[in-house]
Amino acid sequence: MTAMLVTSGAGLMSACGGSKSKDVTEQQQVQSTELLRTSQSWDGVELPDYLEGRPELVAVKYVFPAGQKLGWHHHPVMNYGVLVEGELTIIGIDGQEKVVHEGEALAEMVGTIHHGENRGTKPVVLYMFYLTNEDTPLSVQHPEIPLTEE
Repeated sequence: MTAMLVTSGAGLMSACGGSKSKDVTEQQQVQSTELLRTSQSWDGVELPDYLEGRPELVAVKYVFPAGQKLGWHHHPVMNYGVLVEGELTIIGIDGQEKVVHEGEALAEMVGTIHHGENRGTKPVVLYMFYLTNEDTPLSVQHPEIPLTEE
């Protein structure tokens, strides 16, 4: 569900020197669809105030193969994204789960440990956007917390 171009065509016929030619003119219109506007992460927690200092915007494309799990981590900065393919399950350290479907946007948890899993049969493609500062990590890994096998 990203912004898309919508086209409509009108055919124009003209005769020139006894032969017919077809000119097609297309008008393209940009349409926008707001996917997300929130001040809370997906678990209902209020987002923190902006960081101080010079901002850095980071966009990352993640691809999760079918059956892949991402380890436990937390984000020290605000981030949000759009899932463009597949279905991703996000699990909080408290066990709360959020399933994100193709075309949906989400506001990620900030400062809360969680991980993601592709429980489906096809890859997940996720675009995430981070609001950070230079030298601030996008995420902090927690390898000391084991992932459970299902």
